Amino acid sequence: MLAYILRSLMQGIVVMLAVAFIAFSMFRFVGDPVVNMLGQEATLQDRAELTERLGLNDPVPLQFARFVADAAQGDFGISYRQGRKVSTLILERLPATVELAVLSAIFAFVVGIALGVYAAIRRDGWLANLVMSLSLIGVSLPTFLIGIGLIYIFAVELRWLPSFGRGDTVAIGWWTTGLLTTSGLKSLVLPVLTLGFLQLTLIMRLVRSEMLEVMRADFIRFARARGIPERRIEFRHALRNTLIPVITIAGVQLGGVIAFAIVTETVFQWPGLGALFVNAVQFVDVPVMSAYLLFVAFVFVLTSLLVDLVYVALDPRLRTGNPAMAK
Repeated sequence: MLAYILRSLMQGIVVMLAVAFIAFSMFRFVGDPVVNMLGQEATLQDRAELTERLGLNDPVPLQFARFVADAAQGDFGISYRQGRKVSTLILERLPATVELAVLSAIFAFVVGIALGVYAAIRRDGWLANLVMSLSLIGVSLPTFLIGIGLIYIFAVELRWLPSFGRGDTVAIGWWTTGLLTTSGLKSLVLPVLTLGFLQLTLIMRLVRSEMLEVMRADFIRFARARGIPERRIEFRHALRNTLIPVITIAGVQLGGVIAFAIVTETVFQWPGLGALFVNAVQFVDVPVMSAYLLFVAFVFVLTSLLVDLVYVALDPRLRTGNPAMAK
């Protein structure tokens, strides 16, 4: 088991180094950092001094090593546009994105599993067929269209929920949350539904297909032959084996929800990292862009490692030190 986890950790480190190199390359191929920081009217002497101060005259491997070391300490440089530390900007926007992504993932995971199990157990019922038909809509429609539709129904026509912004927030140390205020909770509803709807439909369809396959397995037939109650077979034996592949998809989707919440944040003017990245692209703010790229990679690596740990908990074969047997 330890070797299995260490191998996953080493793979994550390799991925982070590869992404760090891509982020580092942005400084060299996406604009000139000296010109971006000083402007076009700077003198040659000013440019030379800043170039020396930034260490741009050093060999490329040394610059990359310095970049990795600084990034490991949370130092991503200064924003070209705002003139502030990128780490400060990220910490200001991080709570909004994490709050939105985690709630969307919980909503998608819980509701998706519940509907998927129901659609598998009652696969011939009209309600299960209706749920599966509606899931096709969720898979087919783009996220921004779902968001605009929800805004039109619940914000414009019914006037139940706000259409943009985060609402009132409460500061707990450096962390800000809207979960403790009424307007904050109302502001979360539409973005959470929009961001979680696509993930919900994918999880639901995966759970249904995996559940149906597991229910046809030999050990399920043997459990029925022993007289084990059907409800216990469905939720203790079949569902547990169904969750193993589902966790993979859900884990990757959690990283994707955080990384690709850009569209949802743009539609609802949500003050998160996605909106920060969009502004950075518009103004070619390379430090912010590279920091966001590293953050996304870190989220994917972290979720992948957590998925591996959950694998170990759910599949005893991985604890024997021979993960190939679990495949």
